[in-house]
Amino acid sequence: MTRDIPASNPDPDPRVTPGLEAGGAVPPGETPPGEASTGTGAGPYRPPKRGWARGPLAIIIAVAVICALFFLVFAIVLAL
Repeated sequence: MTRDIPASNPDPDPRVTPGLEAGGAVPPGETPPGEASTGTGAGPYRPPKRGWARGPLAIIIAVAVICALFFLVFAIVLAL
């Protein structure tokens, strides 16, 4: 069976597309097409904050200082 669909048309031919009734309706039991929404979400727009928050940055610095002190003490103990 040959189809007369031009190669440049990305839309499927509704006459040969399975799961569609006459007029393009979806019969009961078939999965409907997905939404064509362009929204990103509900609620007011809140622009993202720039930079790091103070809490996580303080924790990262504290862990780095503790690790540096550990290796400094370890090096001093090995030198004795």
